This record gives sequence, C-alpha cells and structure tokens, in this order.
Amino acid sequence: MKKQTLTYAILSALAAGTLCTSGTALAAEADDEATDLGETVVTAERIPTTAMSTPADVAVITAEDIEANHYADVAEALNHVPGVVMTNGASGNDQVVRINGEERVVVMVDGERLNDDQGSMSRASATLTRIPSMKDIERIEVVKGAGSALYGSDAVGGVVNIITKKAKENRTQIDLNTCSWKTHNYEIYNQGSDIGGLSWTIAAGIQKRGYFYYKDQQGDTTKMGGSDYSNNGMSLNLRQKLKGDNSIGLRFAHRTMDGGSPAYDRWGYYGPAGEFYSKNQQQIMNDVSVTYRFKEDTKLPGYLRYFNHYKANDFSGKFQTRLQGVDYQDGWRLDANNKIVAGAEWHRSDSSNKQSGYEGKNITTTALYLQDSMRLADKWIFVPGVRMDHHNEFGTHWSPKAALNYRPDRDTKIYASWGRVFKAPTADDLYYEDPWMHGNPNLDPETGHVETIGFSHAFGAGTSLDMSYFNSNLHDAIVWGADASGSWTPLNVYEEKKHGFTLSWKQQISKPWSYELGYTYTHTETPATNTSTTAEYVKHNSMPNGYRVGLHYQQGPWKANLEGRMGTGLDKTYYGDSRYTVFDFNTSYAATPQLTIYAKALNFTNEAYSRYAGWNYPAPGRFFQIGMTYTF
Repeated sequence: MKKQTLTYAILSALAAGTLCTSGTALAAEADDEATDLGETVVTAERIPTTAMSTPADVAVITAEDIEANHYADVAEALNHVPGVVMTNGASGNDQVVRINGEERVVVMVDGERLNDDQGSMSRASATLTRIPSMKDIERIEVVKGAGSALYGSDAVGGVVNIITKKAKENRTQIDLNTCSWKTHNYEIYNQGSDIGGLSWTIAAGIQKRGYFYYKDQQGDTTKMGGSDYSNNGMSLNLRQKLKGDNSIGLRFAHRTMDGGSPAYDRWGYYGPAGEFYSKNQQQIMNDVSVTYRFKEDTKLPGYLRYFNHYKANDFSGKFQTRLQGVDYQDGWRLDANNKIVAGAEWHRSDSSNKQSGYEGKNITTTALYLQDSMRLADKWIFVPGVRMDHHNEFGTHWSPKAALNYRPDRDTKIYASWGRVFKAPTADDLYYEDPWMHGNPNLDPETGHVETIGFSHAFGAGTSLDMSYFNSNLHDAIVWGADASGSWTPLNVYEEKKHGFTLSWKQQISKPWSYELGYTYTHTETPATNTSTTAEYVKHNSMPNGYRVGLHYQQGPWKANLEGRMGTGLDKTYYGDSRYTVFDFNTSYAATPQLTIYAKALNFTNEAYSRYAGWNYPAPGRFFQIGMTYTF
C-alpha cells in the first residue's frame, strides 16, 4: 500500500506540473541553463546539466577533494559519501560499491560501462579495482536511485561515473609514499598537448603490501593471513582534436594483481574454527576503447564508441570474461523547451569459469533509449524516458522513467522520480557448477521499480542542505542459498524491499574552516528463506543507520581533514558487533609550489569492524602513511 501511495503521489505531482505550463514563462526561460548557477553534472541525464536542474540525488567528488585528501583509490573517496558503503569482496581485494543498501550499481569511466556478466553470490558485477589511478580523475559523479532507463541492467541502486581529466597544461607529477604493513606506493602521472591538437594523460603505478593487522573481537591485534599483494597499473588517454567540435580518443587501462585472498574461518570449514585460510590469486584486467566525439563541449554532445574489456582471475582455477560493445548517443533540440537524447548499444560478453565447470558462455544485449528534458514552465522540468533491452537469454525488457524537478528559486530544488529497473542473471548465476555450488539456468531476471523524492537548498557562503527518500521493490530477486540437497544455488525469491532516506548538511564556518554532517537510514527486507514465494519477510540490514562527519581546514600551505564513519544496528552474528566508529585523518603541507608533503592515519582509533557480511572478512586496523608529491 505504501508503494502505491508513493507512486500515486509522484505521478500526481508530474500531472500537476504539466497543468502549470505557462507559455510566457517558457519564452522567458527557454534555456534552462541560461541563468543557472552551480556545478555541471552529466551522468543523471547523459547530457550536461547543472546539479540544481537535475531531478536526482547527485553527489560529486572533485579533483580538488581527491588531492586535498590524498585518496588512494576510488573506494576510499566513495566511503565518505552519505548513502554509499564500500565493501571488500570475498576475494579480499575486490572493492564493491553499495548505494542505498544496493549492490546492483553501474560503474563507468567517461560513460563507458565497466560491469560485466561474471560474478557469483554478490549481486554486484563491477569492482573498482579496475580504476588504475586517482591522478587522472577530474571528478566522480554518484547518482542514487533507479538508472535502468538510461543505463540498463545493474542500475538499480544507482550509477557511479568516473570522469577523467582533459590535459590543460604540460606537467608531470611523482607521488611516493610508505605506510604501515610494509606498504609502498610509487606513481607517476603526466599530461600534455601539442600544437597539432593531440593531448594526452598517462599514469603508471606500483603498489606493494605485506599482511595487514586488525583488532579482533577480543580486542587483540591480529595478523590477517593472505592479505599481502602486489598491484601494478597504468592508464593512457589520447585525444586528437578534429575540425569543429569533434575529436577522436583512445583509452587504455591495465592492472595486474598478485596476492592472497584472506578470510577468517569461524565455522571450521577449512580446518579448526578460528583459523585463517588463504588462497593465492592472480588478476589481470585490460580495458581499451576508441571514441569518436561530435558536438563536443556543447549542451547536447554525441559519441560513437567501441570498447573491449578483459578480466581474468586465477584462483584455484582460472575464470575470465571479455565484454565488448558499440555505443552510440546523440542529442538535439526539438524546440526551445525540449532537449532530446537518444542512443543505441550492442554488448556481448564471453565468459569461462574452468574452476566452476563452464566455458565459452556468451551473453548478448541490444538496447535503445530515448529521453526528453521538457521545460514545462519557468520553474518546472519534466524528464520522461524509456529504454528497451533485448537479452539473448531473457528476451525484451522495457524500462520507463519519469522525473520532475521544481525550482521555486535559483537556490532550491524539489524533485521526484519513478523508474522501472531490472537486473539479468550473471553467467555464474546460470552456469556455475562444482561439488558444493551449482547455477540455475531457469532463473528469471530481477525486475521492479524505485521511487525517489528529495530536496536541496543552497544557503550561500558554502552552506547547503540535501534530503532524499527512496523506496525500492524488486521482484524475483536472486538469492544464493542452500537447496534441498544442501548445495548452494541461486533462486528467485518472492520480493526484496528497501526504503530509506539520506540527510546531508555542509557549512563553511570561516575562510579556513568547514564541516559536513550526514545521516542515512536503510531498511531492507527479504523473504524469510531463500525458497520462499510468499511475502514472509525478515529484516536484513547491512547498515541501517550510517553517519558521516567531516571537519576541514585549509589555510595557506596547510590542509587538514578529519573524517568519520559510523554504523549502528548491525547484526552481531555477521558483523562481530552491532556498531562501529571509524575516524580517518590526513594533513598536507605545500613546502613549495612543486613539493607537497602529506600524512594520513586511517582508522586511527584501531576500531574492530567488518565491511562485509561476515566477521570472517574483518576490515584493516590502524594504518599510517607518509608521502610526498613533486610536480614539474
């Protein structure tokens, strides 16, 4: 009944907005960006719009934020966004993003999809370890809520889009640091351009770490077996400017990882209960794409892209997947009040999991999408859209959306959205086979809908308030669990329900000082058993209450940031405790315009906690880092 009420309220608001159309107002505000202020984002609507004109809950991590905090990777940066939780996956080194309690999230680089069709147990199909360097990131856009109408399968919880830098000057930067647990990182980054219109960015790095230590449930500092690794990565972006607003670009990213897969076995499956087990693994990831961009740097840009992504993991047997595809998008104005964006996609994955009994399984999807950004009146923007996905195993699925943005003044927005979502089973869901686990070729896709309503207001002088509420219903949700024979297998369950809200406050106290506060509540319900086909639900929250705090100082050559993350309401059986509080601190000093010295202390109170469902994956304890960057 609640979901019907919320959906009815949203659709009523959309209808009311349509009735408020004013011809005079339309003429006065023909261009929705003409008099607007604020940060420009591209992910929510696939075209550049200001954040205040976008009917969505959008968070942005800028290059300045990354540099000020010396974030080591995207996961560390996302950890401080309200409503976002980062988990280490079952392999110990995978980084999975969860938005609004949802692992079904699309991850992209410059709009290029990184999700693939391989993965078991978890509903996530993209890991952030594919992103080689933070030095090459201009900003990270996080869009919370349904995104299937534009981005297809996986965009249930939201979308993370990593926007890379365009070369603005010829410069090189070296970053060297040493850390706890025999950790050493070496990185070099270069960007430049020539008079012929060719520009480039290139980054390369080496990361090495010994075993990490953590504080266990008894309060003892313990070594995590199998947690050592060696990661090497590089990325290259080339862009050749062509005539007019056109260019052609090449992106290549490469990463290798050689390390363990740590876990703490509290059940005794791999020996005496309470012992570590570890299996060595080697990963290799290669991503390459070629993109022709036209009408670049306009309000309605277009592109044609070919990409080829390869991932292999040797872990008690080799499994690998290759995803390649062609994406096309264009945009145009129908009139002064309608901006159209449309596109087509063809993606094909080839997956093999020799460890799990299948080879050469192909999944092909073809998609078309269309969206109209309509200015109904001087304060109203209505964004309807629809996407058609054809899956070679599961046929055709339609994902419509409707969103409304109301701007009572330039500093305020009130928005509502509704969207259909779906998530197709992965290759492992369908074909996995070993003595203990087996896939299910009779699965149905996960389908449902997500509604979001929100409010944002900028008070001026660096002060802002953001609030949003979401409701999610997913039918035929796929859950791995024990079947009648005791083997683990994926099954479609009756329904998975989530709802929650996010509250975020930022304020500039004075010129050097600012702070931020955030609170998120997430409630998740799944059927009482994995074989349930009725609405018998149990509460299952990974972190129902999440808190974020941040205190920032910037004065002259000094920068300092104190950031805290707190979670309450956890299931002690799975997380070791019902709550945790983690504080991170970093500071930097610009000794010269070229040289910056920095230091970090992560989890400096040495909190005992787990980021993943199960205390057998405890998070690292107290960690120190000292480093320097030199630019020339």
